[in-house]
Amino acid sequence: MPTTNEYIQLIEESLKNTGIPNSPEELYKPIQYILGLGGKRIRPLLTLMSAGFFSPVIETAMPAAMAIEIFHNFTLLHDDIMDKADIRRGKPTVHKIWGENTAILSGDAAMILAYEQLNRLPEKFLCPVMKVFNQTALQVCEGQQLDMNFEKRNNVQLHEYLEMIRLKTSVLLAASMKIGGICAGADNTNLNYLYEIGLGLGMAFQLQDDYLDTFADEIKFGKTIGGDIINNKKTYLLISALNSENKNLVKELKKWIEMPEFDRAEKINAIKNIYCETGVNNDIQLAAIGYINNAVEVLNQIDTVAQAKKPLEEILFSLMYREK
Repeated sequence: MPTTNEYIQLIEESLKNTGIPNSPEELYKPIQYILGLGGKRIRPLLTLMSAGFFSPVIETAMPAAMAIEIFHNFTLLHDDIMDKADIRRGKPTVHKIWGENTAILSGDAAMILAYEQLNRLPEKFLCPVMKVFNQTALQVCEGQQLDMNFEKRNNVQLHEYLEMIRLKTSVLLAASMKIGGICAGADNTNLNYLYEIGLGLGMAFQLQDDYLDTFADEIKFGKTIGGDIINNKKTYLLISALNSENKNLVKELKKWIEMPEFDRAEKINAIKNIYCETGVNNDIQLAAIGYINNAVEVLNQIDTVAQAKKPLEEILFSLMYREK
């Protein structure tokens, strides 16, 4: 079985050969740029690993893996505009370089290119893969809309937030794994296992991402920390802190949220201290660990050789120690 690094190498080589056009340059160069920024490649990696559980011929799943990675980067092009993000993977975001109009159009083109990749799948897999892909693409959009809705609400509950990140983040990781299984001929029981693992991994991944946005080393994280705090973004940390039994800290937190003018560094440090004093910095990591533990339990139920599971086990256990 390939190692994680060997999977990544296969993915990088395939991305170079996706046949993205060069003209008009203003349309396609931004797509090439964001794909060239690297990243964890976690979604295509999960697709290939899942295919490897049930078939030694993982190349069959490569078009789907490419489609998922291109689709993911399409969402980043649009998300960065909506989030007003200046940095992505340590580099300027596409809309900061080429402008918002180009970023929107390049994102649209990337979505179409993702479907072109899916069309390279063997005919017997195309329909079931397309069904999962389309359902997931809509759910990701639903999750993004919920996230934007939360910006206008002050009463977002934790269960609502968890449902939002399930849609916005987790379902794509879950689909990545299920699609890999489909391309390898897995049965429905194992496909359901793969999907559940991906959901758990996605939930843990997003919770850890929320944690890192506030507590990470900025250089290692690759983007400016504290953005969620500055934008009063409804995250697990903020929602949990607002529900703290320490009314004085809640009052202090609300003061910072409602403050129209402030020093950026001062607000970030003040709210970080509140998170630590309420203990929500520990709560979020415990929640993420719970999702990982559940994913590991389900992984143990998948009917495949232990050696095939090893790379995925490494990803699951390393997730909680990631710094970027």
